[in-house]
Amino acid sequence: MRKTAEPTRTRGRISVKRIGLIANPDKIASRQLIRKVARTIERHGRDVLADSGTARMADLSVSSFPDVTSLAREVDLLLVFGGDGTMLSAARAVAGLATPILGVNIGSLGFLTEIPSSRVTEELPAIWEGNFSIEERSLLEATGTVSKDDLFQVALNDFVVSRGATSRLIELEVLVNGEALTDYRADGLIISSPTGSTAYSLAAGGAIVSPSAAVLTITPICPHTLSNRSVIVSSESVIEVKVRSQKLEIFLTADGQVQLPLFSGDRICVRRSAKSVRLVRLPKSSFFQTLRQKLHWSGSSVTGR
Repeated sequence: MRKTAEPTRTRGRISVKRIGLIANPDKIASRQLIRKVARTIERHGRDVLADSGTARMADLSVSSFPDVTSLAREVDLLLVFGGDGTMLSAARAVAGLATPILGVNIGSLGFLTEIPSSRVTEELPAIWEGNFSIEERSLLEATGTVSKDDLFQVALNDFVVSRGATSRLIELEVLVNGEALTDYRADGLIISSPTGSTAYSLAAGGAIVSPSAAVLTITPICPHTLSNRSVIVSSESVIEVKVRSQKLEIFLTADGQVQLPLFSGDRICVRRSAKSVRLVRLPKSSFFQTLRQKLHWSGSSVTGR
């Protein structure tokens, strides 16, 4: 039996002396912000480090590391500048490591990022004072056989099996814990964690799931059978997907970023991973507040925190 991995918040008890900076290299407009944050950190007597791509993009004269994983092993905190895509990439890179991540939103929605870029220098003192909590989020893992090769991949949000450019439905057989769920004829299938419920799954009609819920969500994309709806199962479940279609382009995608081709007869198993990521949460941070603000629900204030 796997250990239950509902997100738990613990007060910040770590000494934050070395901060690693990670940025989306395509967001050149963030260069000045990153340099300003680096100066602020140094003025507070902390060390600034970065991955090599971020150091080049922002022209930082700091110790740099070839990738995010090696950087994470050397710092007490990772500051990630970007949107949810940058956060997802960083989360996979540090999966299983103890280094916490704090997201600075330079994107649009930013469900995973914690601080808007306009407030980052104001919020940093709370970090120095230990006035924050750490929330652990479990990842998903996919294993199986793809093109006769062994597969192992992790994702924070979701795994998606979907068709390529051809406008034809694909056929997928799905089992949960060895028992047949159904055969889908659809554009694809999303298997998401609670964290990923506000991503592609939401757009495809899936439920919004609290991060504290110990569940996985199975959501078809444009199913041919209209009664095929999103299904929520225990986080202890093993979801097996078998490809039945022939002569069609089909792909497995992790977090919308890592893509692998699938062929008829390939099968993958998706389950909750034993690995997790640690997200920094500041005072008054709330999942439901984020929903109200990001989705512009009635009664919410969409400006400020």
